[in-house]
Amino acid sequence: MSEQFSLFADERVDRPAGLRHADNFVSLDVEKALIHEISTLPLTPFQFGQYEGKRRIASFGFRYDYTLRRLTEAAPIPEWLGDVIQNVEAFGGPSTRIQQVLCTEYDVGVGIGWHRDKPHFDRIFGLSLGSDCKLRFRRSASTKWERFALEARARSIYLMSDSSRTEWEHSISAVPDKRYSITFRTMAGPVVLGAI
Repeated sequence: MSEQFSLFADERVDRPAGLRHADNFVSLDVEKALIHEISTLPLTPFQFGQYEGKRRIASFGFRYDYTLRRLTEAAPIPEWLGDVIQNVEAFGGPSTRIQQVLCTEYDVGVGIGWHRDKPHFDRIFGLSLGSDCKLRFRRSASTKWERFALEARARSIYLMSDSSRTEWEHSISAVPDKRYSITFRTMAGPVVLGAI
């Protein structure tokens, strides 16, 4: 979307529908163990077509290939994520089935620009590790942006569903300290590999 709306006043709004958040979702010990596991993964720079992002990632279950513009298979979800996934699925409710996981490492000063996750994915869960971050939301409203910000503290989890997922873009401000995150996704429907 165009940034031209930034010339006009923004409107701060209530929490977007479908956005949930919980602090202290994992303990300090679990956080340390998860950071250790992520740091031993073969992380690679995020590829957005011909561009390379400043964050490093590893995908499991499925991944979206921005060069091929399609969903592809990724390595199986590691066993060390089993207990955390059970807790995420409980947080999401009885019908929640995590099928895709993305582990991300952010260096100091790195964030993510405005975007929506690909439509192949349905509900998005994000677990923050190692550093707090500001998760920002925006949607266009005529000549201005409606905005909302969530302080996602280390060890907290957020869930994006409903309009927070489909109508709002989100971004992450540059982080003050090294940060890791684990994104857990459900699928929007039956998985069709190679679908754009």
